[in-house]
This record gives sequence, C-alpha cells and structure tokens, in this order.
Amino acid sequence: MSDTTTESEQRRTERSENSAVDQRDPEADIDETLRILLIEDNPGDARLIEEMLRDTEELVQRISPDEAAGHTPDITRETRLEGGLEKLGSSTTDVVLLDLNLPDSEGLETLEAVYEASDETPIVVLTGVRDQQVGVQAIQRGAQDFLVKDEVTSELLVRTIHHAIERARQERERRRQREQLEALNRLNRIGNDITHSVITTEAREELEQEVCDRLVESDAYRFAWIGEVNPGSDRIVPKAAAGVEEGYLEEVQISADEDDETGRGPAGTAIRTGSVQVMNDVHTDPQFEPWREEAQARGYRSSAAIPIVHEDLVYGVLNVYSSSSRAFTEPETTILARIGDVVAHAITAIERRDALVSDTVIELEFRVEELAKPLVELSATESCTIAIEQLVRGDETLLAYGSAQNVSQDAFSDAVAETDGISDVRFLAVRRDEFEFELVAPVAVSLFETIATHGGRVESARITDGEFRFVVELPRGRDTRQMIELIQNQRDDVAYLAQRTTERSDRSDAGTSSVLEERLTDKQRAALETAYFAGYFDWPRESTGEEIAERLGIAPATFNQHLRTAERKFFDSVLGE
Repeated sequence: MSDTTTESEQRRTERSENSAVDQRDPEADIDETLRILLIEDNPGDARLIEEMLRDTEELVQRISPDEAAGHTPDITRETRLEGGLEKLGSSTTDVVLLDLNLPDSEGLETLEAVYEASDETPIVVLTGVRDQQVGVQAIQRGAQDFLVKDEVTSELLVRTIHHAIERARQERERRRQREQLEALNRLNRIGNDITHSVITTEAREELEQEVCDRLVESDAYRFAWIGEVNPGSDRIVPKAAAGVEEGYLEEVQISADEDDETGRGPAGTAIRTGSVQVMNDVHTDPQFEPWREEAQARGYRSSAAIPIVHEDLVYGVLNVYSSSSRAFTEPETTILARIGDVVAHAITAIERRDALVSDTVIELEFRVEELAKPLVELSATESCTIAIEQLVRGDETLLAYGSAQNVSQDAFSDAVAETDGISDVRFLAVRRDEFEFELVAPVAVSLFETIATHGGRVESARITDGEFRFVVELPRGRDTRQMIELIQNQRDDVAYLAQRTTERSDRSDAGTSSVLEERLTDKQRAALETAYFAGYFDWPRESTGEEIAERLGIAPATFNQHLRTAERKFFDSVLGE
C-alpha cells in the first residue's frame, strides 16, 4: 500500500506541474464537458451505469445550469486500479465512480489509493448489497457517498453524483476561505513587524534586508528579494534577498524596459505601472517565459511584484515567491501593496535625514524655459541679476525670498505683474543698487514641493542673462537619474544641464537644521522661516505679523501661536543643554 501511495503522490505532483489550473477551479476557463471516471471491472455493472448516464442531460444541467442543452457526460472506464490512477494523473476528472474490489486491489485500500491520487476529486463508492457497512466506512475515509449497485436507478445516480460534486466544491471553498484567512492574519503580523522595523532601522540597506528576512522566515513564502533599476541602464539589480537558492539571482536577467522581453514580466511591469503584479502559475503564465526553467527547478509556483514607490519616485520593487499556485489573492496583494508603501515612506525619511547630516552633496543644475518669462526677459534687457535664496512652503502658496541687482523697483514690479503664476510682490530692504523682495508664487509649488518630498532641496535659483536656472541639492549616493526624470515629468520645459559633487563648506548649522526638520511641525517651520526671511526680526521690522499671516493664509493669532511655539522649541534645543 505504501508503494501505491508513493506512486500516487508522484503522479499528483506531476499532474499539478503539467496543469494550468486545479480541477473545477472557479477562476479557470472551465470546459463545459462533465468528465466521469468509472473504475469498474464487472462488464455488466459498468454497462448499466454507462447507459444510465450516457443519454441524460440532467446531470450536466444540474451542475452547470447556464450551459446550453445537448451536453451529456464524458465517461471513461478503467477496469483496474492501476489504470484508474494513471487516468487521474493524466487528465481532468470531475467525479470518480469506484468499485472497491478490483483485480489488483480490494476493499478500503482501493479507496485510499484513489483518494491519495484524486487531488480533491469527489469519489462515489459502488458496493454490493452485503457491503453497505463498507460504504459507510468509505465515507468516513474520504468518499463523498456510496451506492449499492443493485439498487441504483438513473435518478438516484444523477442525484448522488450531483451532490457529491457540490459537496466537494463547498469543502474546497471552505478550505480556501480558511487558508486565505490564515494567510491574511499571518501577513498582517508580518506587516506589523515590518512597520516596527521601519521605526527602528536607520539605514536603507538594513531596512530592505529586514523586509526580505521577515517575509521568508514565517514559511509563508519561499523567497523574497528587493531590486532597483541600475542608474546606468534599465536592468533591475538585486539589493537584498532572503530564502533564495544559490545562483538564482545571478542566472536571471530582469529589465524595466518594456521593449525587452525580460521587462514585460512582473518586476518590470510593477516598476512601470506602480501597481502590484501577480503571476498565478509560473509554469504556464507566458509572461514568465524567460525564467520558467529556473523557477521550475526551484519549485516556485506563483509570484508577486510590489512596487516601492513614494509620490512619483520609484525606489525599487519587492518580489515575493510561493511554492503554491494562486498564493496571492486580492486581499493579500492589498496588504503587500501597503507594505511597499510603508517601505517607500521609510526610505524617503531616511534619505531626507541623510541629506541634513551628509557633508558631501550632489548638485544638479537645470534650466527652465517657460517659468517667469517677463522676469527672464527683464534680466536680458536690463542686464540685471535676480536671485532667489529661500523658498518657504505655505498652505496654498510658495513664498520666494531673494534679491535683485541693477534694476529699479518699478521695472521689477511691472515684470512681476506680467508674470503668470506670481500673484504678488513685496519689497523688504532697499539699498542703492540692490533690494530684497518677497514673491508669492503658487504655480511653482508642485515642482519644488515634489523635489523636497523626494529628498532634494532647491539650493538656489537665479535669473540672469535671459536664463532661469536652479540648482537642486541631493545627498551623496542618491539616484540622480530618478530625480532628473521626476523634475522633467513635472515640467516638460525643464532642461538638465550639469551634475557636480561638492563639500558643504560650513556644517555649523547641522544642529539647527536638525531642529527645523525633526522637532517643528510644517506650520511652525513655515511661520519661523517666513518671519526670518521677511524681516520680522529686523529692526525696524521689514514685515509685520499681520502681513506674514496674510502671506501664509492664516489668522494673525494663529501665526503668533505657531511662531512662539517654534521659537521655544528652537531655543530649547540650542540653550537647553
């Protein structure tokens, strides 16, 4: 019996590997033909059952009431257990009608062999009058029902087969729901652990490795890895992995380029679309063709690719593999997508923090063609220089503070009035050939806010000689190609000019920058920075509290509250120690 069981398990495994869908899988394209396997060595009994089923359409209509009329069951007969097991292993079967006493097997051992090989196919046992007790025992061993041969009628046979198939379907559905609930609970626990890791991890590499380790250690998944697009090409290169068999990531090539065959798989598609991509069966899904041989050798059956994206910036893709087909249901992919979002937010925070403390920075210089054209033309006709030295984000607008040289206030005001996207100008300090100004520029909010959100900082902006140029500062090690693409996607009139690596000459402000970034809320920081650059702390004051509150779109009392709270936090950090 053990040898038979081993062979049955082997046949079931081989059939699973060669089949695109499980039998009667509701998600698959189901053939309308009802397939019945009759394992019966007695010619007379077999002929009687075949005649009862061959001319009836009722059974097909009971099971598939929406199918067109005219379909009758497809009946295959085997006379020996060996032949029945081979048939189960090589073709789809909807129900098995099984005589327990065959030339090569007798009694309940026959049922056990078929049950092991049936892959959840319902079994109806055929017994003699004196074997009814055996029929009851057969149900206890896994059969859906039993029929006494001498008492079988066409109506009873149809009803029994229908009920057996329906009960088996309901059992599969209950089991599927139970397994899905267990998987979701397990994945939620993993998600909570990863969220905790996000809070406690300080380096991106450490975070990515922790995510892969946690996904694999629960035995829910066979293998997980995180990759990112190589800055010099479209190839997706691994950054962290867990559970992978040696050599797999070195043997496969994956691209983010849609024109490349390897870029049309789940990882490349996830990076391009920003949405989770699922492969239900790597052995049959055509998108997995470039890696099918390697996946089959390692027992991977399904996979999910989860983009790691914050705003428009793609940090990479998380790839998860399972040894089961259809392991990634819609609720499960929703949780995985949330994990991808959490990791992306964490990487953003890490890179923004690194931008504050790193001595070495990368500068990217850009030219913009259509922004503030009247001011650009003014710089050409008057040979003047307009420099924007500080940007402060308000609730609805972007406040720009800077200075202009070799131009009159009237000419500057006239150019500002003609400039789309600048709603107001206010002059702060005036000297002989230079003045300081404040501009309200809502049109630039999306571009410069996006730069800041993704770890960059607008270091300076300058209008001179008929050109508007600005410089973006990034921490060392940041993928500059992604930032360039991000900026150019925001505005199609932006041209990338140059990249430089430079050392920050003065790091004395590191502590104060940390205070501004970590301890102040966005509103408190906006209030403090606006007050400083608008000359609120100068004597005499260049701006009143009411004027600053109006710029920020808040009440004077609210501005005063934000400012006082920011001042207290700032001085606590500087003087408290």
